[in-house]
Amino acid sequence: MSETGESGYQVLARKYRPQSFADLVGQDAMVRTLKNAFAADRIAQAFIMTGIRGTGKTTTARIIAKGMNCIGPDGSGGPTTEPCGTCEHCRAIAEGRHVDVLEMDAASNTGVDDIRNQVLDSVAYAPSSARYKVYIVDEVHMLSKSAFNALLKTLEEPPAHVKFIFATTEIRKVPVTVLSRCQRFDLRRIEPEDMLAMLRRIADAEGGAITDAALALLVRASEGSARDAQSLLDQALSQGAGETDAEAVRAMLGLADRGRIVDLFDLVLKGDAAGALAELSAQYADGADPLAVLRDLAEVCHWVSVIRITPEAADDPTVPPDERDRGRTMAAALAMPVLSRLWQMLLKALEEVATAPNSMMAAEMAIIRLTHVADMPPPGELVRRLTSSQPSGPSATPQGGAPTQSSPGEHGGYAPPPPSAPRGTPPGRGPVAALKVSPEEALARFASFDHVVELIRSNREVSLLIEVETTLRLARYAPGRIEFEPTADAATDLAQRLSARLQGWTGNRWAITVVNSGGAPTIAEARDETAMALRETALAHPLVQSVLESFPQARIIDIRTPEQITAEAAAEALPEVEEEWDPFEED
Repeated sequence: MSETGESGYQVLARKYRPQSFADLVGQDAMVRTLKNAFAADRIAQAFIMTGIRGTGKTTTARIIAKGMNCIGPDGSGGPTTEPCGTCEHCRAIAEGRHVDVLEMDAASNTGVDDIRNQVLDSVAYAPSSARYKVYIVDEVHMLSKSAFNALLKTLEEPPAHVKFIFATTEIRKVPVTVLSRCQRFDLRRIEPEDMLAMLRRIADAEGGAITDAALALLVRASEGSARDAQSLLDQALSQGAGETDAEAVRAMLGLADRGRIVDLFDLVLKGDAAGALAELSAQYADGADPLAVLRDLAEVCHWVSVIRITPEAADDPTVPPDERDRGRTMAAALAMPVLSRLWQMLLKALEEVATAPNSMMAAEMAIIRLTHVADMPPPGELVRRLTSSQPSGPSATPQGGAPTQSSPGEHGGYAPPPPSAPRGTPPGRGPVAALKVSPEEALARFASFDHVVELIRSNREVSLLIEVETTLRLARYAPGRIEFEPTADAATDLAQRLSARLQGWTGNRWAITVVNSGGAPTIAEARDETAMALRETALAHPLVQSVLESFPQARIIDIRTPEQITAEAAAEALPEVEEEWDPFEED
């Protein structure tokens, strides 16, 4: 933002921009590291600053540039972390007019030509007057793949008189090849205590009267961004004559009274639908946005949940003392399942209110749902209640325990091959691998027909797999030999195609014969028969019957056996590794 009109007014975010490391708020670890590096004369060739908006990335870059080129008031100083601010280089850099400190916005200059014209073509030339030529590239993650490639060689071996400083809010989008050549600093969100102190200092310096409660609202709305907090303070101080209080800031931000939000949350937890609707209507009449009210309810739900796990979280300086006490009381009285259920329902309600034609109606419906399920027992308690009402004894539970639900057709209705089953060799490589062993040894890997089906599946022959599962009735099987009875709708060339595929994958001949009778049910038929048997077992279970009686509209969708549950739990327990995105891997 810039000065406005003839008044020469400068917004607070620019007027109070830090000019030295001592002015930076909440970045002590980075400042300490930089001071040590400067003191030891170990200044990196390239820096990269990352963090959310408004934490001081570009500001830090300018301070580093000043520190590198400061010559002190007498003109004899060297690189320092305490730039004087009065020498010609410090003043020129602070005013953005130094010829040797070049700033580039990568968001609007993303191409290789921009990098070549603004950086690479001038990097070989010595600085005009300063000690170092400094290139500051903001939002560096926006550069294209070609631009990064063009920058890499210079970044790896820059001239001694050149320093690079990058800033980004999306560090994961910066290629690893660039990150490995930079000294990285992660700028943290500003802590609420530090933010409150900063805003109070600025407000006093500006002669603005504002209450601590109003400042707390500004801090919470800034979400750790110093620039956002200063901009909001600028707006709050211009509300009018007299002291700016929390009510004025709340109206400015479109927020509901947090105390009233806690009251609404309390009414929801008590199941008082009428009272909760009346409170919502009162807040709406006072100008509160229904979506903002639900968002604040979600924030309170999260806050109370965190207090239940870590009680010291209640000591939030941005929350008034009486609300802290209420938060502790709620956290002690509420169980985590209740809070988790409320959180999930509030997330769903936020989506509905945001897309509904009438946001107030959607918010009222959400409040009604919340009050009616607030005191609903968790699923485990429901099961215990139903179980306690059933007769005990061996006949009460069928052998194998209660059936559980699963996805239809899991494992194709037949026993999956053991872990030693072959996964299938990529096409074109099977015969080469098979030459290393005898045909008998190679075919011995396919001990059962299940292994053949798994081989077809692993090679992703979907159409052939469907034909085998639905039109092939297996009569006799041995490794390398299959006899089957086709169904009425089986393709006439199924045997030939299956033989050719298996030979191509295994490198060995397969004798596949069609017979007129003696075939077993197809895999699909066996699967349907198994599913029907499981469904009948489930319907006969007393607990399932009790649930269906209590909830007449309920239906059994899928069934899962205990063995399948165990196998799935073991698979889900394996850690997932997320690959880091590298722009250089894309075309």
